[in-house]
Amino acid sequence: MYSKISIIIVLFTIFSCKHQEVEKESESVFTVTSPIQIDTTIYNEYVCQIQAINRIEIRSQEKGYLQKIYIDEGHTVKKGQLMYQIMPIIYTAEMEKAKAEMKFVEIEYLNTKSLADKNIVSENELALAKAKLEKAKAELSLAEAHLSFTEIRAPFDGIVDRLEKRLGSLIDEGEQMTTLSDNSQLWVYFNVPESEYLDFVQNGKPTNNKKVLLQMANKEMFEFPGVVETIEGEFDNETGNIAFRATFPNPKRILRHGETGNVLMPSHLKNAIVIPQKATYDVLDKKYVYTVDDQGVLTAKQITVISEIPHLYVVGSGLEPSDKILAEGLGKVKNNEKIQFEFVSMEKEMEDLHHLHAE
Repeated sequence: MYSKISIIIVLFTIFSCKHQEVEKESESVFTVTSPIQIDTTIYNEYVCQIQAINRIEIRSQEKGYLQKIYIDEGHTVKKGQLMYQIMPIIYTAEMEKAKAEMKFVEIEYLNTKSLADKNIVSENELALAKAKLEKAKAELSLAEAHLSFTEIRAPFDGIVDRLEKRLGSLIDEGEQMTTLSDNSQLWVYFNVPESEYLDFVQNGKPTNNKKVLLQMANKEMFEFPGVVETIEGEFDNETGNIAFRATFPNPKRILRHGETGNVLMPSHLKNAIVIPQKATYDVLDKKYVYTVDDQGVLTAKQITVISEIPHLYVVGSGLEPSDKILAEGLGKVKNNEKIQFEFVSMEKEMEDLHHLHAE
């Protein structure tokens, strides 16, 4: 009985060892690939400030008590829409007085003209009467202007900011009432380092009318692309940057003045070296890959990454298209270790990555 049990234990042990050997052998075959050279587009990212294409302070042009407020904070107004009414009683009275004076001077002028036609008064007296009439008309126009300034109207379509004054407040001439922003289009400012600016210029890449994308503060991409329309005239000596300005349409009024985000400026690369992100590992702030020679010996090699594409890196230096790199199992191996491997083309790796992340 004991001999049968011993045989069973020995057989089980042999089977387990063989199973582990097969498992170990299957795990020891690693996937190796080579970088691929393709034409691609990368995006340089810049922190940006978003500003309304037109933003002004709404100020009073007359002094008086604030009688009516026709708007509220955050409301959209149309050009010419009445926003505030300053108590117009004094200015109405001044206008009526000016009208009466003009009527009186006008009668005097007509009488003088009649006498001048009969040569009863001189031409000089007629000219003086005419001058008085013109002065009265000017004073009436001025009174009408003062009265019209008691109505504060929107100079353009826009969004109302915070209301600075409340109903019944005594408003001084020139006092700020609110701010109005035209958000139909937005100016987006971002700073470009001198070296990148020079690359654009020297490589003949146009900056004007160059399309750019906007990543909003919530990391979502803004629906509409923008266009770089202008570059400031001088570099900032302290930062070494120069400001670009892109204009973005904002038909849905999603963005508002004062927001922040990131501008993504495309740069087209020819014959860029691309590898899977999973084929790299980090040591402090540096990225490495394992290159594999014909005998299967691994060598750790530092690379520089100039851009990220979903699941892929664009390599700036450290690799050649002819190199073979370890694509999987980086955590199971060490530098200078010899491995067994099978080669898989980068095209197949990219296809597998696409199917994996599409599921």
